Amino acid sequence: MLPVLSLIGEQRERLDQALPDLQKYFSLSDEQMERLLPSGKAYVADRAGWARTYLVKAGLVEKIGRARYAVTPRGRELLGRNPKKISKNDLLQYPEFQAWLNSSRNGGETLVATVAKTPAESGNTTPEEAMESAFSEIDSALAEDLLEQVLSLTPARFERLIVELLLAMGYGDGRAEMGQAIGKSGDGGIDGVVNEDKLGLDAVYIQAKRYAPDNTIGRPALQAFIGSMTGESATKGVFVTTSSFSKDARDYVRRVQQRVVLIDGARLARLMIDHGVGVRIDKTYVLRSIDANFFDVT
Repeated sequence: MLPVLSLIGEQRERLDQALPDLQKYFSLSDEQMERLLPSGKAYVADRAGWARTYLVKAGLVEKIGRARYAVTPRGRELLGRNPKKISKNDLLQYPEFQAWLNSSRNGGETLVATVAKTPAESGNTTPEEAMESAFSEIDSALAEDLLEQVLSLTPARFERLIVELLLAMGYGDGRAEMGQAIGKSGDGGIDGVVNEDKLGLDAVYIQAKRYAPDNTIGRPALQAFIGSMTGESATKGVFVTTSSFSKDARDYVRRVQQRVVLIDGARLARLMIDHGVGVRIDKTYVLRSIDANFFDVT
């Protein structure tokens, strides 16, 4: 916020005018300037935009035209103190900033208290960054919980789950009749098959191992699966486990003639989340921004 306030005070009225100077100020490379947030927005530009918003809400900067801003007397007074930095904690001294936080839909005093208690390192995150960080944390916890639920399934139900997952991913045109769980626990053979066409001329064969996280799948299990595939004249296979694969197993799969995809526990949980298998949507948040083209009227 300090360099943004200083640059606006130096007649960088538009945010895009300040970006080259911010790049120099923080010694950022072109690659760093092009870094994107998960939402697709440019990281540096997004942070600069939020910095300007906070400065406006604290009465340090005011809007003087479309996308044009200037430093207020209060802002110049702050710059006159030669601060080393400006954080959200510093802005809490201004009633307007506190009033803006109190009007937030996230809740008045709770939000102010949260900002006031936030360390300097994390206290300068933007709301969008905080939201994406919170989403990532919740998503990670969901993946762990989901894998625990999968581990509680019977072997037969786990095999059906993998068939359902492949159908949800679009194999067999997503039609239930195109997939079938056929294996028996512990037989080392084929646990399921998904036909990619109605006549069954092309199929994906499945091996599903519901193992504890510390039970690594080694090369022998892959050799047994590929041997079963060979007996079925199959060329495509998916080996899924709730645990992980050894390096030797992964190296072996890369050398065999058949095309075999390995899915470990972490990837399994991610695929289930991405394709809505075993999970549901609790809440949906829509993040909107100004449509500049709508207001660009001559």
